[in-house]
Amino acid sequence: MSVNTRVINTSPENVWNVLADGWTYPLWVVGASRVRDVDESWPAVGSLIHHSVGVWPALIDDNSEVLEVDPQRMIRLRARGWPVGEAEVVIELRPSGAHTEVEIREQVVAGPGVLIPEPLKGISLKWRNTETLRRLAYIAENRPTS
Repeated sequence: MSVNTRVINTSPENVWNVLADGWTYPLWVVGASRVRDVDESWPAVGSLIHHSVGVWPALIDDNSEVLEVDPQRMIRLRARGWPVGEAEVVIELRPSGAHTEVEIREQVVAGPGVLIPEPLKGISLKWRNTETLRRLAYIAENRPTS
């Protein structure tokens, strides 16, 4: 399992607003290229973001599903990108003064990725999620609040 943490210089509410807007998914999730549709109930348990991963023209259409949610605190997703596989991703938000500590944990749970040795898999996920949190911070810190 890969674990990354970053302090984002805004409130948990502002970070959550980015996570709760399924249309922003490819802006902060490394590897996601586009969103084709977002269930109206997003981010309720069972709702889906229909996304594509990869680089055009070699795109894979699949989805990410909400498995568990505690609004403004945590979301647990099943991110799919077959034939590559599936991962379980947990994003937790913790208030830290006027800021938010965000932790992302990711574990490959199905597909060929489970065969990759843990140290190799851990390094690549760590790099990817470092950039994912950087992108999330850019959006949450600079997005207009309502």
